[in-house]
Amino acid sequence: MVLSLLKAALGISSAVRDEYLQAIIDSVLTELRDVNGMVFDLTRPDHLLFVVDLAEWRYRGRGTTQPMPPHLRTRYLDFWVSLGGQPDG
Repeated sequence: MVLSLLKAALGISSAVRDEYLQAIIDSVLTELRDVNGMVFDLTRPDHLLFVVDLAEWRYRGRGTTQPMPPHLRTRYLDFWVSLGGQPDG
């Protein structure tokens, strides 16, 4: 489901980039879990779309050092708190 929504967000209809896009999705979920201690339930629309949006940002921004956009950062912090974390500031 994440892959198909990510491809729709990016306007990609072929399967040529599927392996690369899936690797981005997997890395986003792994980082959120292993680094940030956040486990997302992809059956929840809010969790699902955050993962899609974060993966889209990673895909579009590859090779840049731009910080996370404010709308993603705010959502990230909201999830961090709701999933039991303590934001650092």
